Amino acid sequence: MATSTTVAETGAITRFAGRFFQEGFRPRYEVQELLHQCFVVGYQSLPLVGITGFIMGMVLTLQSRPTMAQFGAESWIPTMVGLTIIREMGPIITALIFAGKIGSSIGAELGSMRVTEQIDAMEVSGTNPFKYLVATRVLATTLMLPVLTVLADGIGLFASFLGINLKGVTSLALFTNNIVSALTFGDVVPAVIKTFFFGFAVGIIGCYKGYYADKGTEGVGQAANSAVVASSLVIFILDLLAVQTTGLLGLN
Repeated sequence: MATSTTVAETGAITRFAGRFFQEGFRPRYEVQELLHQCFVVGYQSLPLVGITGFIMGMVLTLQSRPTMAQFGAESWIPTMVGLTIIREMGPIITALIFAGKIGSSIGAELGSMRVTEQIDAMEVSGTNPFKYLVATRVLATTLMLPVLTVLADGIGLFASFLGINLKGVTSLALFTNNIVSALTFGDVVPAVIKTFFFGFAVGIIGCYKGYYADKGTEGVGQAANSAVVASSLVIFILDLLAVQTTGLLGLN
């Protein structure tokens, strides 16, 4: 029963995503609402993402130092931390934080609009609620998550630099050079590209859960909760597919 429900829900979300591609790029374009959603989704998430990135970089550095010191490889800490953050930890951690904050917010917001019949009122008044509510939010999450990920990576690397200097001395130029010299095309580009898919998944699942919420106020809570759980699971699945794809293309 649970399997059939999951398959049916997956199909429904896929159709919902198909509707987005059918309607989301047709005129009339809700540019003002899109910019507002980019502000809400991106700028207002920056403090939480920044703090998370800082802690991530600091912890990775402090935790890896004792082990690296045992092998006399402390000079490799910037390279190891840089590759870890840019290739995997930065995109995944940022996406999960994003799903928890934005996914639940979208699910609760659209869910409350559904149960209070605001979406029905928009349809009656001649406004296309799907374009105004769904398309703008999905585009905003798709565009803003890569930006937030790049910023989180930068903050995390700076925190790593501070962590190294807590028990040693290194210059910012040397630290940066060690990281840049170790990075390749296959490290940076796939890591950035997959965040677009992460952002799209968070937006489309959050909108779907909220757009079709029911059962009154209880449904709003269920929409917010299930949006976070489902989008987090999809992020891990997409990350696994991304790793397999880059491996097949010889980019790992």
